[in-house]
Amino acid sequence: MDVALLGIGKMGHGIAKALLRAGHRVTVYNRTHSRAEALRPDGAIVVASIAEACRNEAVLTMVADDPALESFVVSEGGILASLPRGAAHISLSTISVALSDRLAAEHAKADQGYLAAPVFGRPEAAEAGRLAVVVGGGDALIQKYKLLFEAMGPNLFVVGERPSMANVVKLSGNFLIATVLESLSEALAFARKSGVDAGALMEFLTATLFNAPVYKIYGDLIVQAKHEPAGFALPLGLKDVRLVLQAAEATNVPMPIASVVRDRFITAMARGNQDKDWSILGRIAADDAGLPQTARAAG
Repeated sequence: MDVALLGIGKMGHGIAKALLRAGHRVTVYNRTHSRAEALRPDGAIVVASIAEACRNEAVLTMVADDPALESFVVSEGGILASLPRGAAHISLSTISVALSDRLAAEHAKADQGYLAAPVFGRPEAAEAGRLAVVVGGGDALIQKYKLLFEAMGPNLFVVGERPSMANVVKLSGNFLIATVLESLSEALAFARKSGVDAGALMEFLTATLFNAPVYKIYGDLIVQAKHEPAGFALPLGLKDVRLVLQAAEATNVPMPIASVVRDRFITAMARGNQDKDWSILGRIAADDAGLPQTARAAG
């Protein structure tokens, strides 16, 4: 398919490579032009404007937050103004439920398709084509672009006709990951303070009670204090927890644990960890327990 990808951060870079490897013709655009240029050797077509990128069957967006996506969509020469009728905007970003609903309405008015298709996975999974994709929207549109989702990863969850349902799923999943980070951080701090080897404990737990990728990946990051480079930056984690609370309040759903985790992220931010991976919660729990830094963290 002829597609464009707007937003070439770590995730966007990996997704572009996976799409190219699957044989799709991929046009890329990024405000920092050098990031898009880095994909030219892989076969990507690099353009200098959103309007140029919109001359394709679909435009995929992978940006950090609501304001970034809104600027891509509604600005002069943006997606709404430039995408042809019948073409589709596919949002891969983790955005608010409210914005997703607004985008669906605006694209419908412009006779453009819109799908919300947020993804689960870190940058290395994106490049390997091993993401899990959650998609919401009309069935005909999903089937039309299914090859793109299959190029991104083997797991596709079609959640429903309303695009923002996919954003609900994504926010729910990220909330659960955030709670795993906090609970792992507390448990490992407790174990270390009590003289238990944290690495051996994680090997035991992930081989028995918690044999799941999220525990294995983040348990390893916390035990080894591998918080740089950030696979998923702390400010993005804080943003997602805030979006969960915002959407939950709009539907009168209390989420007290989400409030606690939000405050833990704010604590981590206050201690100067803005450029760290969100697994830095492990360091926060260790500090609160009066534990020394590990050799890796100290180095």
